[in-house]
Amino acid sequence: MPAAGRHLVQLDGATYMKKDGTWSRLDGSTIDSLLRLPQDELSRLLEEKRPEIQPRDGAAIGAPIGSQEVWAAGVTYRRSLEARTDEAVSSDPYDRVYAAARPELFFKATANRVRGHGEAIFIRSDSTWDVPEPELAVVCNSRMQVVGYTIGNDVSSRSIEGENPLYVPQAKVFDGSCALGPAIALAWDYSPSDRAIELDISRDAALVYRNSTSTSAMRREIPELVAYLGRDQRFDAGCFLLTGTGIVPPSDFTLQEGDVVTIRIDGIGQLTNPVKRHPGADSY
Repeated sequence: MPAAGRHLVQLDGATYMKKDGTWSRLDGSTIDSLLRLPQDELSRLLEEKRPEIQPRDGAAIGAPIGSQEVWAAGVTYRRSLEARTDEAVSSDPYDRVYAAARPELFFKATANRVRGHGEAIFIRSDSTWDVPEPELAVVCNSRMQVVGYTIGNDVSSRSIEGENPLYVPQAKVFDGSCALGPAIALAWDYSPSDRAIELDISRDAALVYRNSTSTSAMRREIPELVAYLGRDQRFDAGCFLLTGTGIVPPSDFTLQEGDVVTIRIDGIGQLTNPVKRHPGADSY
């Protein structure tokens, strides 16, 4: 569940606001309708008094996304640069983008490819080296104003990306390649600075990998990334932007079917997803 503070949560397909343990249902509002509003209108709407309501026990937490695209920034942490350099046939593109004025931005997922808390994420059927990438995700409205933050998992095939940088879309974009949640922390209540990001991976109920970082280790500033993403394109119902990872498991580790990935970000909550291997094209 989300941490203390004010958060937007999708429960059983409806949109709720949770404020320090108190729930209210935003009847008539969806993530799409909320992200079409200017930031000041959204803030006023969410300040309106509503009856308190207790969600049903066991309510399903959905990914806090409507029709939005998910984009991602790459090589924004030193650890990510080191990992890309280690895996790549040629490290030159990654070395250059880390210090360049223009950041690396790439398309990550459509909403139907995104999974929520508790739902299974996929690793590719044709990949041999797969990792989760825990990231702070920025939520932007239709005017590219930052209105919130959530947890993101940029599931990636390092074997495919490392073979050739031109294979990045295949390494990054596939069904179940992204998870978001459990909630959106509202930007006017939440500072993304110096937030702890923690990753746990369990296998057969035993912890097999644990690591942590902080958003203070990001080389890029969030306004800079958002400004580049908003150049020459529009998002009528807003968008999500993953801000890069500072945690990359070592080269001798790969995700396996049955693993459980848990990501925690200070002030947002915990995102947990079991892992499945994609059944491949024959499943369609």
